Order: sequence, then C-alpha cells, then structure tokens
Amino acid sequence: MSALPPPTQDAIRRIDLLLRAGEFRAAHDELATLVAEQPDFVEALRLLAGTKQALGDSAGAEQLLRKALALDPNWTPTLAALGELLLGRGDGAEAESLLRRAAQRLPRAALVLARRYNDTQRAGEAFTLLAPSAAAGHADAESTLQYVAAAAALGRLSEVAANFERLARARPDDLAVAQSSAIALDAANRPAEAEQVATRALAGGQRNAILYQTQARSLIALGEFDRAETALRECLRLDPRQVNAHDHLARLVWMRTGDATQATATLDDALSRFANDAALRAAKAAILQGAGDARGAYECLDEPARHPQAPPALLVRAGLAALEFDPALALPLAERATREMPANTAARSLLAAALLGIGDAQAALPQCESLLSAAPDDQYFIALQTMTWRLLGDPRYREYCDYAQWALPQRLETPAPWTDLASFFADLRRSLDRLHNPHGHPLLFQSLRHGTETTADLSRSDDPAIRALFAAFDAPIRRYLEHIRNGPEPLRRRNNGRYRFNGSWSVRLRSSGFHTNHVHPRGWISSACYIDLPDVATDANEDAGSLTFGEPGLITTPALHAEHVVRPEVGMLVLFPSYFWHGTVPFTSVRTRLTVAFDVVPEV
Repeated sequence: MSALPPPTQDAIRRIDLLLRAGEFRAAHDELATLVAEQPDFVEALRLLAGTKQALGDSAGAEQLLRKALALDPNWTPTLAALGELLLGRGDGAEAESLLRRAAQRLPRAALVLARRYNDTQRAGEAFTLLAPSAAAGHADAESTLQYVAAAAALGRLSEVAANFERLARARPDDLAVAQSSAIALDAANRPAEAEQVATRALAGGQRNAILYQTQARSLIALGEFDRAETALRECLRLDPRQVNAHDHLARLVWMRTGDATQATATLDDALSRFANDAALRAAKAAILQGAGDARGAYECLDEPARHPQAPPALLVRAGLAALEFDPALALPLAERATREMPANTAARSLLAAALLGIGDAQAALPQCESLLSAAPDDQYFIALQTMTWRLLGDPRYREYCDYAQWALPQRLETPAPWTDLASFFADLRRSLDRLHNPHGHPLLFQSLRHGTETTADLSRSDDPAIRALFAAFDAPIRRYLEHIRNGPEPLRRRNNGRYRFNGSWSVRLRSSGFHTNHVHPRGWISSACYIDLPDVATDANEDAGSLTFGEPGLITTPALHAEHVVRPEVGMLVLFPSYFWHGTVPFTSVRTRLTVAFDVVPEV
C-alpha cells in the first residue's frame, strides 16, 4: 500500500486512539468522513467495517469488506477481517478459504483459523497450522493456547509440554518460551509448576492478559483463590473483552459471595464499554444461568437475539437458557442457529433437546444420529439419543441403559498401611475437609445445590490419604471393566482393559443438599464414592440422599422419571456409564454428606 499523505496519517492516528479506547461511534464517524473523501482507500474501508461490526451492523461491515477486497484482492488484513466476520455469521466454508489465504502472512488469521479447526473437532489441522511457530516458542499467547488445546485433543500434550520445558532450559531468558511452557503445564494439570513459571515470566516483564489468566487458572487449581482473583482482574485490565477471564472471575466471586450481581459486576463494566460485544453478553447470560437464574439469563439475551443478524452463538446461548423453563421458546432459537451453522454441534444439540422438550422425539432422532456420527464418544449426545429412544419406546434404550447391570456398587478395600476402613476414612475426611471452603458457595455450572466442591484434580494430590484412596480405586475399576466385557454399546466398545483418570473432585453437601440430574460429557465411566453420610442416608426405608438414575436434567414431554435407585453406604464405590442421567435426593440432617467422584476414560 502506497505511502499516505500527512493529513491522512494524522487522521489514522486519531482513529487508532479512538479504537483503542473503545470509542467506536466516534471512530466510525471519522472513518466515514475519510472514506467519503477517499472511497478507494482500502485500509480505511476495512477499519470502517470494523467499527460497523462493533456497533452491531454486520451487514454494513460485510458490504464494506467485500468492496475493499474487490479493490485489492490480496490485502491480507481484509481477507482476515472478512473471514472472521463470516465465521461469526456461520458461513464456515468461505470464511476458511479467506483465512487460509491470510494465515501464512498474518498471525491473527492463523489464530482465528486454528480456533475454528479446534471448535469443529479438527485438532490435527489446528496443530499442523500452528506448529511451525508455536513449537519453536515464537507464537503469541493466544496462538499457543490453541496449539496446546489441539495437542491435548490429539493426546500429544505431554510431548508438547516436554518440548517447551526443553526450550525453557535452553533459552532461560526467553520470556515467550516461559509463557508457552506455563500454558502447556497448566493444560497438563501441573498447576504448581505452571504457576511458578507464569509468575517468573510476569516478573520478568512478559505481562499480557493470557499469561495472567494462565497464572490464575493454576492458582485456582492450587486453592489460592485470592491471588487468582487478583491475577484475573489484572488480566481484564489489560483485555476487558477476555471472555474466559470474566468467566473464571465470576466463578471466584460467586464462590466467595453467592451473589450474582457481584459475580457479574466486572462483566457489566465491560459491557458498558463494549455494548455490542455478543460474546460478553453471552458470557453474562451463562453466569446467570449457572447461578440458577435461567430466566434472567434469557432476558439478558432476548433483545439482541431478536435482531435478524444475531450471531448464532448468541442464539444458542439464549436457547440454552430458555430450555430450562420453556423448550417451545428455545426451539425457534435453535432452528435459526442451525440454519446459520448447519454443522455446529452446540446448535444441533440444542435443537435436539428443544424437540424432546416439546414432545417431538421423532424429529429429535436424526439430530441425535447426526451429532453422534461426528462425535460418537460424547456422553451428552449419547444421553440425548437414549432419552429419544425411551420416549419412542425403542428397545435400544434398555440395551444402552441397563441400570441394574451397569450401575455397579462395590465395597472399597482398606489400603495399606491402615488396618481398617474406619481409621482410613477418618484420616481421609480430615484431608478432604482441608480442601473444602467452610463458608463457600456451590461452584457455578455444577450440579450440586447446598454444598461445596473442590477445585483441584484429586487424582494428582500428594496427600497420603487421598493418594491411598485413588490406589484403592484400581481394583474395583478393573473388576468393573471385566464385568462389562466388550460389546457394541458406547460403554463396552471402548473397553480395552486399560483406563486413566480424567478429572476427580470431592463434594460436601449440607442439609437439603442434592445433585441435579446430569451426565458427564467428557467421561466414559463415572463414579460416586461415599466417605461420610448423614444419618438419614443409612436408613433403608428412606430414599433421602440416594443416588438415582434415569431422570433427565432436561424438560421432556412427557416427563421421564428415575428408574433405578442406589442407597449409599460409607465405603461404597458406585461405577456407571458417564451417559447415565444421575442425581441425588435431598436430605435433612445436621451432618454433611461427603463424597469423592471421578471420571475415567480408556488409556490408549
């Protein structure tokens, strides 16, 4: 692009300052004047398109970008901007074509394209695209996040983390490498190491939003919530539109206060500056829904969702909120999102759930089949399909959901060096109690009500009693694998006789506490191990505190009820397929209910 005359350079500098300050209307007006004076100024057209998009005029933005592309078909920033806009609208094929043309010359385009690949379960393409720069430690923080996410999906996370550790040893003063190493260690569930590396990089001057967010995630896993909150606030000071940081901060504030208004205060501040940011608005709705206010979440999105050009992701978020209280309200939102993004799994799963909610299981069935053809091991999609079969009276439901056969209670054996289960559980209770916040509120987006849940992965704990517990789990897990054998169903076809833990936690419920009905989408085999129980849970004549199977966590027409009940006992471990809908019955007692749970997946 040729050199600009001084007056134009001055105008661009003023506009740049306005854009950095979030003053999109003022920037738009200056750019409109500039484009009127210089209608073939490609970069001004691109910037004007950006302001229109920020102000909610996606159609106007697209028109300007296409004009700019016609004037200069090879201007990389225009290719990237139009590709990103089309992605948000759901036009993936053209968007990917444009982004591929830009990706070799513009890191932002490579980042957006890699995120698209990861979001559409094409981790191999994302990994290949980013590897040349990321593996050498030259990628920025956001690109490294996508590279690490792709590695995790491909089962190559340990390899990538080890590579960054080698680079860090070879280039100890390279803060970008340290940042990459921290991101990989955090993703690999090595929070203590990740936090140390992130803190050193920040102290050395590598201060950006993603690194603060990485530090915060590690601190949360370590239970250092105050320091994590400080790191997240610094992250959002640097980038107030960082949605994941808003999500983590809201969770921390909710745990501390149980107040949705306080939890969303920072998001509200960001929305006052970026009122048309659909991702921020959807994030606020998700937090409200996670806090139990589905109607408030829907109201947050109702007006922008009515816009004919509302982003499909916003439609899905609004539909998920409506699904909790009125599936008929969710259905048109799901249909609009699916029209815009026919291959999008979130839109299609919302559509299936809404159809089940209004009583049209026959129409939901092909949606479930399509979802499972793309992701056959997704436990939520399997749960949707089994619900559909149950409503249709399809015999395959009983084949997949044989609760008496596959929800298997077993008695734990006492691990060495303890001599009896009572003394072992006494030590274990003390260890778990230290991890529960006595004044905390339930985590957002979790199934529990009236209780607390730990945040660290217990399977990685160094505590002797907790480590002994997970060692004691091995024998019953292996017996379960032998019990289920092999077969065509989603549970048995993945059974290769080997397993690994894929997340573990402890829950402590107070009086009136319970779990809402849910499944574990990323699991294979799930569990409940009973460490301490209120008196009522040991009463054989009471269902209070019991584990129930078969009642969905979604509205269906007609309603579906639980079909199987397991009454817990101290020392019992129950193993079951992760796609089984399960929840618990509330109890009343002065004593708490303490459990440990985990998911396992096949070890490949």
